[in-house]
Amino acid sequence: MLTTERQFKAILPASLMPGDVIGLITPASPFNEADFFRGIQVLKDMGFQTVLDPRMFDRSGYLAGTDRQRAAQVNDAFANDDIRAIICARGGYGAMRVLPYLDYESIHRHPKLFMGFSDITALLCVLYQRSGLVCLHGPVATTLRNAGADTRRSVFKALTSSEPMDISLKNGVTLHHGKASGPLVCGNLTTLCHLVGTPFQPVLEDHILILEDRGEKPYRIDRMLMQMKLAGMFKGLKGLGIGDFDACGDRVKVMDVFRDIFQTMDIPILAGFDIGHGQENIVVPVGLNVLLDADRHVMSWYPHRNVI
Repeated sequence: MLTTERQFKAILPASLMPGDVIGLITPASPFNEADFFRGIQVLKDMGFQTVLDPRMFDRSGYLAGTDRQRAAQVNDAFANDDIRAIICARGGYGAMRVLPYLDYESIHRHPKLFMGFSDITALLCVLYQRSGLVCLHGPVATTLRNAGADTRRSVFKALTSSEPMDISLKNGVTLHHGKASGPLVCGNLTTLCHLVGTPFQPVLEDHILILEDRGEKPYRIDRMLMQMKLAGMFKGLKGLGIGDFDACGDRVKVMDVFRDIFQTMDIPILAGFDIGHGQENIVVPVGLNVLLDADRHVMSWYPHRNVI
């Protein structure tokens, strides 16, 4: 049976203070240690302490340990009261394999900031759906080491502030005019598509959706979007944002795919978000109410007004 509603109402975890501890885990693929430790240094330079789960260095083929070992990293990091936030070391592949082994009720009882992107999309969306946890779509440790200045500022602000925030697109393109509000779901198109038909299929009705991907040709983007559309995932969608489609061929052709797939939907559609696999990967809150204004090329959110 597919998930049709959240088990818990959305909750925004507490912001961090200087000196707070961030836990690092690997719920998906192994990582490059040099890149990882450079990313750790970025967090330390921001004023945070870090703690590493010793199991994060395990290997099981192309995965960072067995499914249960990787799931245990997630469960234990949430249950550990000394850890105030959790950041994934890398995406890659494997996050969806841990979903059956997560303790969603315990995670709800121990809410804390959780950040990642790419393959980690599976965790961001399901933790929001099953635990009511507002998560952060943003860099993993291995990409933080080369992140641009705007991304680093957004990481620090997302971790430490509960003030209103907005993204004003420098190179925004309006594909369909209008504005809309609703809880945000943001993530990797391929990962979201592979959740279709599973018990963890995200519910997008009444939500704002932002998609990103890397290395997918336009016809493959078309195929994934069409699969999701035929599965009914876009029914009731309130608005659409298009992030970075890095190494996906001609940008105009990619935009044409989105125009075609969503041409019958009267919703605001805004392209040009610096979200995804590029140097800039601005942090946004999965599960928090946002306002998408496709005409003004802005997305805003107000944490203190949105969480029940």
